[in-house]
Amino acid sequence: MNSLGIYEKALPKTDSWQQRLQQAHDLGFNFLELSIDESDERLARLDWTKAQRAEVRDASWQTGVRLHTLMLSGHRRYPLGSADPAIREKSLEMLYKAIDLAGDLGIRNIQLAGYDVYYEPKTVTSREYFIENLKRGVAYAAAKEVMLDIETMDDPFLNALTKIKDIKAQIRSPWLQAYPDVGNLTAWPENNVGQELERGIDNIVSVHLKDTFPVTAESKGQFRDVPFGDGTVDFEGCLRTLKRLNYGGAFTIEMWTEKADDPLAEVKKAKQFFDDLFERVGLEQEPVVE
Repeated sequence: MNSLGIYEKALPKTDSWQQRLQQAHDLGFNFLELSIDESDERLARLDWTKAQRAEVRDASWQTGVRLHTLMLSGHRRYPLGSADPAIREKSLEMLYKAIDLAGDLGIRNIQLAGYDVYYEPKTVTSREYFIENLKRGVAYAAAKEVMLDIETMDDPFLNALTKIKDIKAQIRSPWLQAYPDVGNLTAWPENNVGQELERGIDNIVSVHLKDTFPVTAESKGQFRDVPFGDGTVDFEGCLRTLKRLNYGGAFTIEMWTEKADDPLAEVKKAKQFFDDLFERVGLEQEPVVE
């Protein structure tokens, strides 16, 4: 049985966590993926007070919608592998705060953006800084019993599960795992998606469902805002592969429709798309808490 969640940025923006989580419940989702992105607004969540954390946690209990995962994409702005020591210090501080926040909110997995750097040149040194600081973060996460999961990215640094396994070979810990995005995996032509899932299955703790257009000699690809079914992701093939491999973890529908004319209608359409696929493939979704 698999749980199905929705990315926070798919839902209409609201200051009410009760409303946001109730919307996720009414749409038929088991959990919400919390976003801490590059914006000052969402980075401020790392410094939520005890009362603010209690408000979010209580809303989760009242609605029955878990805060299952946290997407820490703010590391694009403050990367672990930056050449600037002040940015590296900020990045590691962010990671520690995110781990503490996850512990307070009952979040099991922090999805890390798999960039050594994003706005800076990539070097051997940036890779080394990334591994050194990730190792520190994993040690802190292990002490708090919070899982860190590297996402397969829209960036060549870590765009495959086999590359994440290479990082795990340097940081040997059960508290560091993989969070594949089937859209990102599919967009890179060098990836054999089925084999990537097979080779990485022992480390997969959650899966992003997103459509993409591929990287080609003429195109940088499109890694977001591709309507489900319009891109090149073979969702049925990916789900059939994961079912055969006995994957029992979570799936998150990743969308950025919070500013759409009717975000809820967009989410309903996506939910139906995957409900139909789950039924066709034979994946059983966890019932929604009543």
